[in-house]
Formats: sequence, C-alpha cells, structure tokens
Amino acid sequence: MHLEFMHSRNITIIPTDSSKDSPADIQTLDALITALNTGEQSKYNQLIRSVKFPNNYFDRQSSWCDNSYTRNCLAENDKFELILLCWNAKQITPIHDHGGEECWVVVIDGKFRETLYTEDPSGNLTAIKTIISKSNDITYMIDFMGFHRLENLSNKRSLTLHLYAKPIRSCNVFDEVTKKFVNKDMVYSTAPLAEKF
Repeated sequence: MHLEFMHSRNITIIPTDSSKDSPADIQTLDALITALNTGEQSKYNQLIRSVKFPNNYFDRQSSWCDNSYTRNCLAENDKFELILLCWNAKQITPIHDHGGEECWVVVIDGKFRETLYTEDPSGNLTAIKTIISKSNDITYMIDFMGFHRLENLSNKRSLTLHLYAKPIRSCNVFDEVTKKFVNKDMVYSTAPLAEKF
C-alpha cells in the first residue's frame, strides 16, 4: 500500500493570488527545486505560493496504479522532499500524520476532500473538519494540528504536488482493522528522475 501524508487539523487553504511581496511566479520544476535549495525553510510557504504549473506539465513524471495513488519523488535531500501524487478517481489515503514534518500541498488538477481528526486519550478518533480543495488551491499541515485523510473526489485522474520540510521517512497510519495507529516507513512509487540535490 502506498502511503501519502500531509499534516493535519486546522488546514489552511492559502490563496494563490500573489501579493506584491511574493516572488515572481515559478513555472518550471527546475526553478522550484533551485529556489528550495537556495532558500531557507522559513521561505517555503512564500515559494510554494508562487508555483504556477499547467495541468499537463507533469505528464512525463506521472505514473498510475489501479489499486492506489502513486508517490513519485521529484527531488529530495536533507532540507526537503518534493513528491507528485497521481490519483485515479476516488482513491483515498488512510488516516495519518507526517512524522513531525511540515507539508504543503498544491492541487495541480482535480478536486479533493480532506478530513481532519483528533485522537482522545483512549485512542478514539473524531472527525473535526472537512475541507474541499480544487485546482490551484494550496494547503498546509503539521502534526500538532492532528491527523488527516485525503480523497480524490474527481471522476478522473488527478494530481497533487507535495512539499515536505524535511523529508518524511516514516509516519503513523491508522489501521482500520485494529483501530490503532502503526508506524510505517515511507516508500516511493518512482525514484527521482534527476540526480539527488
């Protein structure tokens, strides 16, 4: 099972219109990777807000699976991890956290439902919020916000771009059978197409 993760609880949808303080639009993957490599983590929010990719930009990096969304690594190093998720219609993540790392998600194409959960001292989960995001929306998550699940609501293939700072090597995933969280190592469906930065 491929696992995809974003941090949880109060998801903030970040408007994509740029303010006068925002950097110029980033329109290529190379430009984004260069900006992330040269910028500080405190600037990642501003950088990801300036991303402007057309729907078909990631055709070459896309891979698809009938049984699960795929996690396609575009770049990763000690500072960040950039992953393209490819979703068939109605695919969904398990409920999960993000191993303590920050995450931004750009919806490249499609419509997604994000459900946020809190866990009580007895280990019971309660859904506290649902948010719908669509093409060009950007969300932010981090573990102190809670846990979450992401679902492709579209009746077609859809894409999301995930920026993690720092890379997520493992995270907690809710097992629907045992009703408990288990720690899972993260894996890629496809490795980076370019050299490791």
